[in-house]
Amino acid sequence: MPESMNHVQRFRAVMNFQPVDRLPRWEWAMWWDQTIARWHDEGLPAQLKYDDVFGIAEYLGLDPYMQFWFSTTQATIEATQHHTEGIVSSMDDYRRIKSRLYPDHSRAIESMSVWAKRQARGQAVVWATLEGFFWYPRTLMDIEKLSYAYYDQPDLVHAINHDLLDFNLRLIRRMAQICVPTFMTFAEDMSYNHGPMISRQVFDEFIAPYYRPLLEATRELNMLTIMDTDGDVTALVPWLQSLGIDGVLPLERQAGVDANTLGRQFPTLRMVGHFNKLVMSEGEKAMRTEFERLIPLMKRGGFIPSVDHQTPPGVSLQQYQTFLRLLTEYTQIHRQ
Repeated sequence: MPESMNHVQRFRAVMNFQPVDRLPRWEWAMWWDQTIARWHDEGLPAQLKYDDVFGIAEYLGLDPYMQFWFSTTQATIEATQHHTEGIVSSMDDYRRIKSRLYPDHSRAIESMSVWAKRQARGQAVVWATLEGFFWYPRTLMDIEKLSYAYYDQPDLVHAINHDLLDFNLRLIRRMAQICVPTFMTFAEDMSYNHGPMISRQVFDEFIAPYYRPLLEATRELNMLTIMDTDGDVTALVPWLQSLGIDGVLPLERQAGVDANTLGRQFPTLRMVGHFNKLVMSEGEKAMRTEFERLIPLMKRGGFIPSVDHQTPPGVSLQQYQTFLRLLTEYTQIHRQ
């Protein structure tokens, strides 16, 4: 087993299927706002507000992972949704609102400099999130109008994604001057509990062409890439791998995902999540059973156990502290 590793070394090693001193202890999606409100009543310091994700994680003893989510609609990096669903129905609508989109993130990128130094020392892992080529048109149009637009207004969808690609590439080039994130996630949510929301034909025509140059830019900077898509990702994985995307999260158990099977079927697939959040309110025995289910994945490598979406408000602070104690125990497992 390797000697003690820093946070960046540990993340890179586990995602490259190499031995590690322990697995990362990282909550990628954190908690609901109602969860934090409950925990404030149960002992979480009041000054730790819902949007202070890094501060709450630090207080709870999780590893220091700092996310920069670059919104397409507001000059914010918070991992908070800024939905504008349904405001675009035609090319004229899109042209009319375009000047209000694609905000200037210069200030946020400049703020990454302090994190670049921490990351260089291995004291934190910086990750960035960009909105993807299914997520963003759906945000502007809503899912029903987008589904029709693939057939009735293909030029509109291509125009939106062309502009989004330019925006994302500008962000990556600007970030590279200040701080190169260790990894990148793409917000997509293009699957649900029965699989992909779109066909392979739609994926190949409207999504894949825009990911290829984006992924070329991330590869040049040695950034691992992970697709964030809820629901059952099983059928989507080979589509993503054909583009060169490295991994997926959150592998929602209640959607029927079986990451052990995925790991056998796709040996190079990186995965994050898969701990069924619905067992957390059932107590230590249920949580331990869930961790036992994940042991083969933890020993396989390329996997970081984490709650398979935000911890719900039905989980008490005491129950979450039990989860953290078990997470500490089980992340001592390393590749044999």
